[in-house]
Amino acid sequence: MTDDLTTLVTGLARRAKDASRVLANATTAQKNAVLRRAAEALRGEPGDRVIEANERDMAAAQQMGLSKAMLDRLDLDRKRLESVADGLDQVAGLPDPVGAVVEERVLDNGLRVGKMRAPLGLVGIIYESRPNVTADAASLCLKSGNAVLLRGGKEAFHSNTAIAEVFTQALAAEGLPPEAVTLLPTTDRQATLVMIGLDGILDMVIPRGGEGLIRFVAEHARVPVIQHYKGVCHVFVDGSADPEMALEIALNAKVQRPGVCNAMETLLVDAALAPTFLPKLGAAMDAKGVEIHADDRAAAHLNGVKSASEADWDTEYLDLILNVGVVDGIDAAIAHVAKHGSNHTEAIVTKDAAHADRWLREVDASLVLVNASTRFNDGFALGLGAEIGISTTKLHAYGPMGLAELCTLKWVGQGEGQVRQ
Repeated sequence: MTDDLTTLVTGLARRAKDASRVLANATTAQKNAVLRRAAEALRGEPGDRVIEANERDMAAAQQMGLSKAMLDRLDLDRKRLESVADGLDQVAGLPDPVGAVVEERVLDNGLRVGKMRAPLGLVGIIYESRPNVTADAASLCLKSGNAVLLRGGKEAFHSNTAIAEVFTQALAAEGLPPEAVTLLPTTDRQATLVMIGLDGILDMVIPRGGEGLIRFVAEHARVPVIQHYKGVCHVFVDGSADPEMALEIALNAKVQRPGVCNAMETLLVDAALAPTFLPKLGAAMDAKGVEIHADDRAAAHLNGVKSASEADWDTEYLDLILNVGVVDGIDAAIAHVAKHGSNHTEAIVTKDAAHADRWLREVDASLVLVNASTRFNDGFALGLGAEIGISTTKLHAYGPMGLAELCTLKWVGQGEGQVRQ
């Protein structure tokens, strides 16, 4: 690691930190004006420059031999850019969390106390492939009063640079420091190490990408990290479940979008229901092109399935592949989830209110559901309007992180001369 790189990254981060203090006091109107100005720019000539930059990235990525999936994530056409612009307008329309006071109460001595939402400060985002993350992260951080330090992948460098420039120009036009959105202008991978070591400058870092990237950041960072390694999500079909409801939920959780982190990877079925439910499930999944890996008890009721290995139960497929297991009641289901779950999303299908209550209380995940698909663990689906990611850590956020989760809570008090006795 060179001294020049350390100096570059540290200097940019310090200026972004200074900008965060200004942005923390910006009005809602100012922040919304920046977002709407950026959205308008993406729909106009600056958007054309983003498309041109993306074409350069796409050409280089094809020469690098990136997979079709990676190329699809990288590609920005006019339709996708319009969707990005729409997203900025949506964030501008969301309530501003900064300054909101929650849990307010009056003490016996008359002192009025509560917790006020305040920006975190400087948030770092480390991400791969998707240039739309540049706009998503910038918009959510800006609306919540935070500056953002962005470290994108080399495959999207030109696209990210062009999008970041749209925000810096919009900030300057509204009288706010352009350094509030800072993209590291380097493809040197060592820049990530410098960035995540900026204790005292960077307030939090969110890595968005594969499990390898997230583990690297978590192992080397000297600042708080929001982690989300993988989504090994389960649906448990309780013995009391409505079979038709269970089948519809299972299909939606697996096949509606199999390549996302809130898709179901393992289906657990109570032994009492398995003989009648699993043949119907197998036929329905087969019709959707799903490959099933089953334990011996489930395989007895399914045709043409593969045997599930021990490693399968811990695998995030992100594909049309499903583990199926038979368990002896809710105790065994909860134990299986505790052993193999990833604290992401866990669902039960049941008519038993006591079992539903136990599932909600005992299962440890960022979203625990009763009689609903795992696909609901999403900021937009849960009514947050947007999200910067899903946290499977518990401090300070657990689950989808929207604007409120990009703030901290500080105690505030208003008195009339009270003194401590």
